[in-house]
Amino acid sequence: MPGTVLLLAASPLGRGRLVDAAGVLPVLAAVAPAVLSGTDTANVVELADPLEPQAVLTRLRAAAAAPGPLTVYLTGQLHLDRRQRRPHLALARTTPATVRYTALPWAWIREELRLRSAADTALLVDLHADAETWRQLAGQPLDSGRTTAVYGRIAPPARGRGPAEPSYMKAVATLLRSGHRPPLAELHEHALARAAEQGAAGDLVLAGPGGFAHRPAPVRAVPRPYQPDAPPSGPPAAQGDPHAAISDAVRAGRHAEADALAARQEEAAVRAFGAASAQALHWAEVRADLAMFAGDAARSCRAWLAVAGVRLAAGQPPDAPAVEAAVDRAHHQWGTITDAARARELGPALAELRLRVPGRRRGALENVQRHLRQLQAG
Repeated sequence: MPGTVLLLAASPLGRGRLVDAAGVLPVLAAVAPAVLSGTDTANVVELADPLEPQAVLTRLRAAAAAPGPLTVYLTGQLHLDRRQRRPHLALARTTPATVRYTALPWAWIREELRLRSAADTALLVDLHADAETWRQLAGQPLDSGRTTAVYGRIAPPARGRGPAEPSYMKAVATLLRSGHRPPLAELHEHALARAAEQGAAGDLVLAGPGGFAHRPAPVRAVPRPYQPDAPPSGPPAAQGDPHAAISDAVRAGRHAEADALAARQEEAAVRAFGAASAQALHWAEVRADLAMFAGDAARSCRAWLAVAGVRLAAGQPPDAPAVEAAVDRAHHQWGTITDAARARELGPALAELRLRVPGRRRGALENVQRHLRQLQAG
């Protein structure tokens, strides 16, 4: 099955640029798509210094929904938004004062990849952090989700003048230009060693499922990622990893089977941990996405509305990333419902939620109200 590769390099224009992110793209683009992906053939999408977070989200969402293995090569810099102090990937227009509106929340990356299996999803990153973000990462590792294999590094603020070099990602690209992609753990270690030769030191290393960060010992002592948590590929994956089994069912068009598998997981999580637990909410969100994949926008919208309601009732704030994401997805799915009666039925609940959760996009509530008036008039 063809693979998908997303090459994303982003950093602010002007004085806020910490790393010459886009400078690595010509080196990566010189690598054969099949080598970038580790598959026989692959589709490659390249984003160089994008301007709008929603545009990046659209490309990321399409890549995550594509069948076959997905590899994301991500180079850029991290900043915290001033309101929630959540990590964001800076884009071309990002400034310290506009992070919340002009940068890509890291939580969006984690959310888009969460339905995929770690067996066929890899994220290679070369990130640079400003001083504030670096201090926070020391106590709060970057959360990339448990279903994505993450390899790379986060570099501390550069001491010299001018943007830093993405030496880790350039090392990855140089190694791949040989025409061979070794196992990612091996590729990662060789790239770390080459980056160290160029003066990189004190980085946070991301290695293995979830990409948990830690301060490394000397490069030769960097441990290989712990493998037992990574689900196997092939038929055993469907038996041992429910995400892999669900993904296989979706790709084969067996949407009812996929939802039934997820429903069993959700019911078990509710019994064991409660309806507002992270485990139960995860499976409720999976089912909302499965409804979308099945083409049932109304069911997906209703599921996302329910997830948002449970999160709010559990005390999560209206501007929490998971709450905003649930309402945004409910809004998006509502806008694609073709049955006017079902759209009218769900519209008031969405409008009520939008009053509490306005989200990051200006005019979202007005959009719901306007569309609802059109539906009622028709």
